[in-house]
Amino acid sequence: MPSPPVPSPAPPRLLRALPVPPGRRALDLLPVLADALAGRSASAWHPHAEDAPPHPALRTGEALAPGEDDPGDPTAFVVATSGSTGTPKGALLSAGALRASADATARRLAGPAAAAGREQWVLALPAHHVAGLQVLLRSVRAGTEPVVVDGASGFDPAAFAAATAATTAGRLLTSLVPTQLVRLLDAGAEATAALTAFSAVLVGAAATPAPLLARARAAGVRVVTTYGASETCGGCVYDGRPLDGVDAALEEDGRLTLTGPVVARGYRGAPAHPSFRTGPGGARTFRTDDAAALTRDAHGPLVRVTGRLDDLITTGGLKVAPALVEDALADAPGVAEVVVVGVPDPEWGERVVAAVVPLPGAAPALEELRRSVRARLAAHAAPRQLLVLDALPLRGPGKPDRAALRALATGTGPR
Repeated sequence: MPSPPVPSPAPPRLLRALPVPPGRRALDLLPVLADALAGRSASAWHPHAEDAPPHPALRTGEALAPGEDDPGDPTAFVVATSGSTGTPKGALLSAGALRASADATARRLAGPAAAAGREQWVLALPAHHVAGLQVLLRSVRAGTEPVVVDGASGFDPAAFAAATAATTAGRLLTSLVPTQLVRLLDAGAEATAALTAFSAVLVGAAATPAPLLARARAAGVRVVTTYGASETCGGCVYDGRPLDGVDAALEEDGRLTLTGPVVARGYRGAPAHPSFRTGPGGARTFRTDDAAALTRDAHGPLVRVTGRLDDLITTGGLKVAPALVEDALADAPGVAEVVVVGVPDPEWGERVVAAVVPLPGAAPALEELRRSVRARLAAHAAPRQLLVLDALPLRGPGKPDRAALRALATGTGPR
């Protein structure tokens, strides 16, 4: 009796470009996103801005390689990282990881059972970045259609208020970067009232200064700080606490690692990249580039990110964490926004530089800022150079462009 035929293996799936249009046209992608989230797409997708081609490093149009896909949990999206080195990496996000992220987020934000119910998101971020894409995917998972902020001419608080007024659900959610939160609070009563309508306002992509959090919460805004990366399907630590199923740990050098079902399966074209490892039972771990402090209280672990490992400043032979200096300077008189970087210095090795956006009418002085830091931290952490700017240079979805600030501080970049 002849043996039954052996089925041929399925051909490898392709990575296809997914141009993401701005504004309400982004909602046209919802059927594609729903298929990808359910794991039933014939291809994986690389979302990118409609007006910019996909980066060649991600090799759209080519097949996913062994290890980049799994028939049991297909890769849904390959999301470009922010590309701080100029060449983005492509995080391989599986359908299962994205569902785990959406479900854990929904549980965390639901609060008491009485507050749970039909939720609706307002999209205020570019949907080709992971935070904006997640607004659409979480909406798909919730079975509701998001309302999109008209950002044709940049972020406009009035457009945000109009989008909020157009919502129809009882529980409203949105995701912002700190700069957007500042602009909304500065815009007056109508924009602030719109913010207070949300059950949760997620703020991430960059550290949110403590004074900004205090100001927002004093105005009645239910802010939730988020930490995560493209490699973890976006935010996976909310108000310092990992989402259900996510474990946080520290390596010997203070490097933060995140383990759980939300972690990507790796990078496109880099199957053995050291940022990822797989443990017993297939648990995936992402080794971040961030330093952190990890404590525990009655409610569980608490994560405090202190900055990127490669952003640490060595001045006079002593280490300075920019995030701690930024926290100290955020409370200084006249400071609206601040970012701290280190630049080469012939005497100190590196000098601490504070880039400040002042409050209207204020004129912060270097010695005043140095006193503020010395009162909170060691003297060597006090800035030795001050840049006063109209706005901080940004890259990606609201992250400070530290390379641009270093160039400004050394006189090698445009003012």
